[in-house]
Amino acid sequence: MRFIEGDRKIDATELQARSITRHHVTKFYRQQIGNSGYYEQLRHIVEPSVKELDSPGVLDTSGEHDNTVVPGLQHKYAQTGLLLVTNRCASYCRFCFRKRLVGRESDEIVPDVEKVGQYISCHPEMTNVLLSGGDPFVLSTAKLNEILAHLLSIPHLASIRIGTKLFAFEPKRFEDPAIPALFQRIRDAGKTAVLVTHFDHIGEISVDAERNIRSLGAQGVQFLNQSVLLAGINDNPEILTATFAKCHQIGVRPYYLFQARPVKGASHFQVPLRRAIEIANGVNQSLAGIEKTFKYIMSHYTGKIEILDLADDGRIYMRYHQNKIPEKIGKIFSRQYVESACWLDDLPNDGSTQA
Repeated sequence: MRFIEGDRKIDATELQARSITRHHVTKFYRQQIGNSGYYEQLRHIVEPSVKELDSPGVLDTSGEHDNTVVPGLQHKYAQTGLLLVTNRCASYCRFCFRKRLVGRESDEIVPDVEKVGQYISCHPEMTNVLLSGGDPFVLSTAKLNEILAHLLSIPHLASIRIGTKLFAFEPKRFEDPAIPALFQRIRDAGKTAVLVTHFDHIGEISVDAERNIRSLGAQGVQFLNQSVLLAGINDNPEILTATFAKCHQIGVRPYYLFQARPVKGASHFQVPLRRAIEIANGVNQSLAGIEKTFKYIMSHYTGKIEILDLADDGRIYMRYHQNKIPEKIGKIFSRQYVESACWLDDLPNDGSTQA
């Protein structure tokens, strides 16, 4: 197998045992990162590394299995449903937190959207649904319309979000003439259409991506961006500042900067929390106020945790941005910092603050 560090003989049994993601990259993305001036950083997003063979962790870091209520539908937070509509992507990210199912046969992908619609109809607290996977836009537009047919008639759903990295991997997908009608259908049902892009680095934002984002934005589609903080790729405040400023410029609101998760075969992408906080603070110090819309988040088993700061008392202060227990949302808590810690579970819980 060809790794960044060189070729290595490895059999299929070992690849499976170590949960190594398949290697597939679009021609467009290869050309984009090759011409970006950042190839040596960006190649690590899609090209295998021998570090994956000895990178510890687990395959479900956020408890997705435990929060699945109907096959393919997760209901972890009261207001939000997360619908896994495919196990495929146009290219495969080496740091993927769903590598347990992406690019593999999986029974976690929704088999019956009608049953999903029935569940949501019985849960009026659910006001929005996020279509995810895999990448929903590897599906045909006709297939996406079939999925929407089971959601748009539900009165308490106020918005439909669709997460995608195809604006980086294959932006011409959004030149499909049927796509504007897809989003118009969402708006005609009285719901907000939101596309959640995944740009981790300014070098991924191509001319084609910008053109298609601006076109859909002019038609009423709202855009948010999620990035993952990745060691050796974008763990630099100048790079992230440029990325978020560019997103803002083209009409995409920086939404989340995620701490990389301790995923088996991908935990080498994690940045220690001390350095990560310095980076997030550096980005905030460099962006204009109107561009400063992202939250630095750890998507933990217990909930989405906003990481606030490492204080002079040696403690990391955090608060729950989302939690299954509504009373915990917004509550600030702290843990004593330990050098090289990358995740909440690496920090000792001394019981002095509730987490």
